[in-house]
Amino acid sequence: MAADPLLERRLFTVDDYERMVEAGILDADSRVELLEGEIVTMAAIGSRHASIVNRVTRLLVRRVGDDVLVTPGNPLRLPPRSEPEPDLMLVRFRGDYYAAGHPTARDALLVVEVSDSSIGKDRAVKVPIYAGQGIPEVWVVDIGGDRVIVHTRPGDGDYGLVRSALRGEELRPMLVPEVAITVEEVLGER
Repeated sequence: MAADPLLERRLFTVDDYERMVEAGILDADSRVELLEGEIVTMAAIGSRHASIVNRVTRLLVRRVGDDVLVTPGNPLRLPPRSEPEPDLMLVRFRGDYYAAGHPTARDALLVVEVSDSSIGKDRAVKVPIYAGQGIPEVWVVDIGGDRVIVHTRPGDGDYGLVRSALRGEELRPMLVPEVAITVEEVLGER
């Protein structure tokens, strides 16, 4: 059904969204995120998706140093109108573990989205949001395509370099190059 041109949508800011969370209007069971001012439902998480997030989280926690925090499934504050919840992030370590506020684009070293049914939304909506905010690197784990799509060189709502990493290849986060992880380790068994 086409949108009614006579209806005006109200877009929310990150501050509006966070006030809704604080007031209990939205809670952890809501499974929503704020993208470009709209509150959108997040896709259901299947067992393969969850397995990849669990595996990559464990591997990265073991491999990163003390200056990096691995944070799975937590909000990323991207004012003025987005607060996505990527499957996994590497962020700069902060002594309060972000108790004073969610990480922002300045804190993000790597964002990882695991995509099965959400591949279209992740690539067409979320990746451009990350690029527009200057997130240096995004990995989209394409479960159906059996690959990891690596996005680097952000600018103007897009990434200047996009490549597919396949089984047999190694991934090294650009800002944490001492951490190596293979595509097989990310995707697991076929």
